[in-house]
Amino acid sequence: MGWENWIISTFSRSLAYGTPLLLGTLGEIYSERSGVLNLGVEGMMIMGAYSAFTTTYMTKNPWFGILVAGIIGGIFSLIHAFTSITLKANQTVSGLSLTMLGLGLSGVLGKGWEGKPLPSTIPKMIITPLNSLPVLGPIFFQGQNLIVYFTLILVPILWYILFRTRIGITIRAVGESPATADSQGINVARVRYVCVFIGGILAGTAGGYLSVAYRPAWTEGMTAGMGWIVIALTIFSFWNPINGMLGAFLFAALYHLSFRLQSYISPELLKAMPYAMAIIVLIFVSRGNLQKRVGAPAALSLPYMRGED
Repeated sequence: MGWENWIISTFSRSLAYGTPLLLGTLGEIYSERSGVLNLGVEGMMIMGAYSAFTTTYMTKNPWFGILVAGIIGGIFSLIHAFTSITLKANQTVSGLSLTMLGLGLSGVLGKGWEGKPLPSTIPKMIITPLNSLPVLGPIFFQGQNLIVYFTLILVPILWYILFRTRIGITIRAVGESPATADSQGINVARVRYVCVFIGGILAGTAGGYLSVAYRPAWTEGMTAGMGWIVIALTIFSFWNPINGMLGAFLFAALYHLSFRLQSYISPELLKAMPYAMAIIVLIFVSRGNLQKRVGAPAALSLPYMRGED
């Protein structure tokens, strides 16, 4: 019974911690499938966390806070979209700048908000009679919240759109060969703007989930490198929402498991993991041959200029 409770606790917490990772990964998959690399996920997430917390504190409505977080994340993503799609700037530099902007701005604006308790948060749910199922009941149907379930439902929907609909074919065509898509009458810039915006909304929502549901509080830098983990998970998922879900929850399980096995795994190693992943990602995006080998969108991180192959 002790082992069963241990397993249930680990996987239940993994669902909660993996949800913001999965939300961010789903959004980044769409952005990168259209050919736009966005290294600004961390900045969008932290601004979503800040805006959700302050909005919830002032309105006493956590759902309104989540809504505002998604909008703020989307607005921030448009900064990257404008510089990388319209101005055709280097996507890596633009994304890193967005992360620095988000971290810096949230740090300045959030100085007076640390330590303040939220008047209300996203409630946890117990779904009867499903919560009485052995093992699965306590993990999935006891102590989770609506955002967790919404994210799980979103995975097959986004997978279906991306791989089984005309919209998905268009997105993937733009990411593989924007010149060919353009010749077929597809507005490459519009598709990329929409996908980057979707990525921003989901990243902002992920940040909002952190500050009003997962651990209802505001602290500077509370995303703690999750945006970099999202970028790594996007690559490790091979740009597939289903794989992204498996990767997000696997990482979350290992994260919680590491705290239970601190005598075997160094806490310092755990803290360094997001930054190690960031280095891996930067190495990856700089090596075109490696991108092709793992099936990355052919035009990923390349600005499209009409008339050029």
